[in-house]
Amino acid sequence: MTKTNKHLAIILTATLFLGACSGLSNTQQRVLSGGAIGTGVGVVGTAVTGGCVTCGAVIGGAVGAGAGYLVDQHEKGKLP
Repeated sequence: MTKTNKHLAIILTATLFLGACSGLSNTQQRVLSGGAIGTGVGVVGTAVTGGCVTCGAVIGGAVGAGAGYLVDQHEKGKLP
């Protein structure tokens, strides 16, 4: 399996898992979508710059999930 096919398989699997997430609270949805977006940005950013793709995915996912949680708390009026 080539590197491109492996990345495509990972992306398709992640999409299927995310599509199956129904019945989540608003907080859970925002954290999950933030993590998914962050992971995607991390993967693309490190792939373009020639860095560690796995590291970019993990760091991007963590930052995205944290940002999703902060956005949720802001929307609820718990943060300024």
